[in-house]
Amino acid sequence: MTAESSTREINVDYLARVEGEGAMYLKLDGDEIIDLQFAIFEPPRFYEAFLRGRKPSEAPDITSRICGICPIAYQMSSINAMEFAADVEVHPQIRALRRMLYAGEWIESHTLHVYMLHAPDFLGYESAIELAADLPEVVTHALRLKKLGNTVMTLLGGREIHPINMRVGGFYRTPTQSELDTLVEELEWALGMSEETVRLVSGFEFPDFEMPYEFVALHHPDEYAITDGRIISSEGLDIDVSEWTEHFEEIHVEHSNALHCRLRERGTYHVGPMARFTLNHDQLTPRARAIADEVGLAKGERNPFKSIIVRSVEIVLACEEILRLIDEYERPPEPWITVESTDSVGHGASEAPRGILYHRYEIDPGGLIADAKIVPPTSQNQSSIEADLREFVGPRTQMEDEKLKWQLEQAIRNYDPCISCATHFLDLTVERVN
Repeated sequence: MTAESSTREINVDYLARVEGEGAMYLKLDGDEIIDLQFAIFEPPRFYEAFLRGRKPSEAPDITSRICGICPIAYQMSSINAMEFAADVEVHPQIRALRRMLYAGEWIESHTLHVYMLHAPDFLGYESAIELAADLPEVVTHALRLKKLGNTVMTLLGGREIHPINMRVGGFYRTPTQSELDTLVEELEWALGMSEETVRLVSGFEFPDFEMPYEFVALHHPDEYAITDGRIISSEGLDIDVSEWTEHFEEIHVEHSNALHCRLRERGTYHVGPMARFTLNHDQLTPRARAIADEVGLAKGERNPFKSIIVRSVEIVLACEEILRLIDEYERPPEPWITVESTDSVGHGASEAPRGILYHRYEIDPGGLIADAKIVPPTSQNQSSIEADLREFVGPRTQMEDEKLKWQLEQAIRNYDPCISCATHFLDLTVERVN
């Protein structure tokens, strides 16, 4: 930047490695940050309004359309809420099948992010296509690993995108042991390959950067929380999911069409893989714990750029869990139980690949949905993303614009933000006053 450059703007109209329509604006006056915003300008999608007047049984299939990458998360959280409203519990093997299906989604989503969206940043490539030209074997293995996740979702969910087999009360059809056994050989390959993934990404060069996050995640005493659990935090929060509205609030900020979610007591918090890893470290599966220890990934990691390592460890865990659940499987006596709820309120949460996904439904006396509330992980992390960017920019204000832009985009991609789960682009503007 020359002394004559009083104002400078940089626009990146299309960034294909985030999901949805968003923007980042940075205004600098010398070393001083005048303004910094991570904005979501995609129009509101009104799913909560669509749900009013619908039957509770329709919620899982409607909400799954919110996201093509993590539809199981939306189905699971809505099912949890409806079963909470009716005060019912499903057969343990139904719960196990749900965990197996959800783990399949973790595999496909985490693999997509690690290899296709995030690794190119660390390796100096603009895209996974360029990466494939130089390292075809890496991308081939990644595609095979992602395909396995999709295969699990197809077998248990009926199809890989917007699955149709999971329902309130269970499944429309449960698999046979022989059907599940067809997954074993590929899962054993995937378990080894996911460990190699951890070794690969742990060798990347990471910026020296940490943040004092308050981590928030689901916690289960007997397993690494995926389908359900209590809500806990690194600052001592420990509540039932039904207490969500007492501790969390959504606020509107002028520069974003997505609401920001905050802790009423303390404000900004962080959800996702790093939060889960820290708060559920004792529940890691044996091989996931072993590979994390091997690469030196410690409980309490707060460098967001190293979230790629944590996601990779969770791929190991997901493969290991599916294998365990197949080995322990006994087909439940019935694929589902009847669930009826009227004049009640249901709360549900699960751990989407990107973090806690909360649903709340009011059921009227006629048995229809009167009101709905859905809080996705990215809305919870928006304030955390902005805080990261502000702290990250501080010591780097004299960096050449293109390099600074690249690193700020990467800082956003640390969160694998799911802005719309549709067309992907990010508009980036950097304005320098002098």
